Amino acid sequence: MNVDLVSGALGAEVNNFDLNSLSNKNFEEVNNLLLEHKVVFFRDQSLTLEKFIKIASMFGPIEEHAYVKGIEKYPQITRIIKAANEKNQWGEGWHSDVSYDLTPSKVIILKSLKIPPIGGDTVFSNMELALETLDEDIKKIIQNKRAIHTSNGSKFFVENYSKMESNGKIGEQYSNEHPIIRTHPETGKKILYVNPTYTKKIVGLPDDESSDLLNNIFKHQERLDLSCRFKWTENAVAILDNRSTQHYAIADFYPERGLGHERVMDRISIVGDKPF
Repeated sequence: MNVDLVSGALGAEVNNFDLNSLSNKNFEEVNNLLLEHKVVFFRDQSLTLEKFIKIASMFGPIEEHAYVKGIEKYPQITRIIKAANEKNQWGEGWHSDVSYDLTPSKVIILKSLKIPPIGGDTVFSNMELALETLDEDIKKIIQNKRAIHTSNGSKFFVENYSKMESNGKIGEQYSNEHPIIRTHPETGKKILYVNPTYTKKIVGLPDDESSDLLNNIFKHQERLDLSCRFKWTENAVAILDNRSTQHYAIADFYPERGLGHERVMDRISIVGDKPF
């Protein structure tokens, strides 16, 4: 197993390792890499759906997506499809997956099945580093503050994606409060835990003050020096710590630079804990 850093902020690509060989004996080594680098990448991984589920289950109980129907016979796996005629991308915008849940996902695992010849990269950002580099005056304001995270409903996940199917929970909306600074349950590190897709308001602040403060934080979180960018190839796997990162699927499918090509990914998420 060889490990190459993807950027100075986070991310590592693991070479010469077949995830089919992941076992109880070597799982700790992979999990330690994940905790250290926040997101780890593996290329050229030939995994059956059964093996994909088995590997994911080593990180904890698997959960189904709140709004999207999973693969037939494998509801734990969400197949993310950008149809050939679509310009939009599932996962656009900075976010931490399902932060609107009471117990947001612990780990997200993505496997690429079909990749356009150009475009469709994913960017990841380190929210521990985001907190460390945050303006000290803002840090003082958000100490012990909580924020409301709200889902955007079923349409957000299926309306603009012809091959994404709702699981029937069309009218349901989820909303929960979480600490703005959360503690990682395995490392004890502090994390800046808000995101522009799902975080709507800081509890206890007037609407305008909350909006201004959140916008300043979101702008800080978007700094390029907090991020790494991964260029997908077919049969690549990304395992990301959803507690300490955000990610952004880039929709750069411009004319003659990606249109006319499908982008297909399989996704599994692991049940997380209540942020504290």
